Amino acid sequence: MKNLARIPVLIAIAVLPVACTWVNPSPSGDSVRVAYDGNVSGCRDAGTVGVSVTDKVAFYHRSELKVRDELETLARNEAATLPADTIKALGEPKDGAQRFQAYVCGRTIVRQRAVSRDSNLAPASAETQTFPVQGHR
Repeated sequence: MKNLARIPVLIAIAVLPVACTWVNPSPSGDSVRVAYDGNVSGCRDAGTVGVSVTDKVAFYHRSELKVRDELETLARNEAATLPADTIKALGEPKDGAQRFQAYVCGRTIVRQRAVSRDSNLAPASAETQTFPVQGHR
């Protein structure tokens, strides 16, 4: 009888590693930005990315925040292979799955910043600075 009481504990211990997954950003996925505000004006469409992760294991529901974070990381990794440098969620996650639209925005953003600098306007963000590469346009 004593051994039967241990079975639920052993099952729970066996399920825990499955419930905890970690998605690491790839080096190229790490450079893909997420357009949380939805602003992708001036960007070129690069395709759609669909990703999914485990959101529950048996009776255990994983943290919604953790699931969202992993979905975003997977989408960034996948978008980098298109290649794209920006993603925007097309909707909320459902059952551990989510779709993102991928965009190429890099060159457009550099041109916009160059125009702002030439017209003596303050940069849009004090957090980021860009510098032109001589001989390139």
